[in-house]
Amino acid sequence: MSTTPSRYSTVAIVLHWAIAALILGNIAAAWTFANMPKGLAQYNVVQLHKSIGMTVLALSLVRIAWRLGHKPPALPPMPAWQKGLAHAVHAGLYAIMLFMPLTGWVMASASKRNLPTMIFGLFQLPFIAPIHNLPPETKAIWDDVASGGHEILAKLAYVLIVLHVGAALKYHLVDRDSVLVRMAPFLGGRSVKGA
Repeated sequence: MSTTPSRYSTVAIVLHWAIAALILGNIAAAWTFANMPKGLAQYNVVQLHKSIGMTVLALSLVRIAWRLGHKPPALPPMPAWQKGLAHAVHAGLYAIMLFMPLTGWVMASASKRNLPTMIFGLFQLPFIAPIHNLPPETKAIWDDVASGGHEILAKLAYVLIVLHVGAALKYHLVDRDSVLVRMAPFLGGRSVKGA
């Protein structure tokens, strides 16, 4: 019988912080190109945004695969509604990490501009062929739906990130338990209250 670990594994911690840094970088890239005039400079930032997004997708799939095989540490004692909210926020963040890049990929595949997506300038991400090969009027519908979904997911991401970071800081600074330390061991160890 396996015991519940007191903190996340090194692989889980590295994936968590790498994905978090990439997401924050991609938010900055999105804000940057949204306020730039059209041209080569904006195109390059958009390409960077797409590259980071697809990297987040790839790392998120690795993280999910790792999570399926490695038990996470248990949450400290807390009210049931807080545990439910924590699980809901985590599920939402996983959905964001998967579906934000996927809706972006659909947008690129359905766009009438037909611009390639170059991943960090190294190779071209293929279009999603069943979408890319549709008639123009059908592709336009896919583009509209994916664009709308991408925008909604972006707004949801802001809310979930604030909830996630706010809860971690609250548990660390107010409740003084190990919730944050188990994913950020560099903060120093604390025992879980009631454990």
